[in-house]
Amino acid sequence: MAKKQGEVKLLGIRGSPFVCRVVIALKLKGVEYEFIEENLGNKSDLLLEYNPIYKKVPVLFNYDKPVSESLAIVKYIDDCSKGDPMLPTKPYQRGLAHFWSNFIDEKIVPAVRKAVFTLDEVEREKGIEESLEALQFLENELKSKFFGGDEIGFLDIAATIIAYWVPIFQEVTGLQIFTSDKFPKLYNWSQELINHPIVKESLPPREPLLAFFKGVIEGLSASK
Repeated sequence: MAKKQGEVKLLGIRGSPFVCRVVIALKLKGVEYEFIEENLGNKSDLLLEYNPIYKKVPVLFNYDKPVSESLAIVKYIDDCSKGDPMLPTKPYQRGLAHFWSNFIDEKIVPAVRKAVFTLDEVEREKGIEESLEALQFLENELKSKFFGGDEIGFLDIAATIIAYWVPIFQEVTGLQIFTSDKFPKLYNWSQELINHPIVKESLPPREPLLAFFKGVIEGLSASK
């Protein structure tokens, strides 16, 4: 991947966990890039042109060739950049990393959203149960400091939403889904991840996210 400023561009919003995945991958690989802030309330022509199917961020441009969807972008960065690979090199471990990354997006993220943002109490309880069940599977999968071993890998990047955003959701709502008592290995992993120098500088500031999601929850409560 090209490293000259202006050749690699990232279209996104700074508070998004999915955009953050790409930022972490770019910084881990030492790729210089230009960040273009998107307004999802008034989507730009650039976004609509280069991601016309989903109309979502992130979108990465490398010499004006767009790649969308965060996990696909992280894999693309890994394939095109020098340095230690973020995905395992052995086929079986590589397949597992893809499986668990998709598990996060298809099982954990929807369950947490249901638990946090659903007004119906029955559905909220279902979301909590589904979140706990899914997180337990991930807890059982963690065998070392990071999912990638001693260094941050593809699955760690995919799981940043658990390490950083889920505790924010808990603080806003009072829910206790992801705690050190329930998931000690995952909790220790999360602290290692968010305090890693590159990850720490890639994460959006916590206080604005807290304020934003407090506003979202208050808005939902007011609409009852």
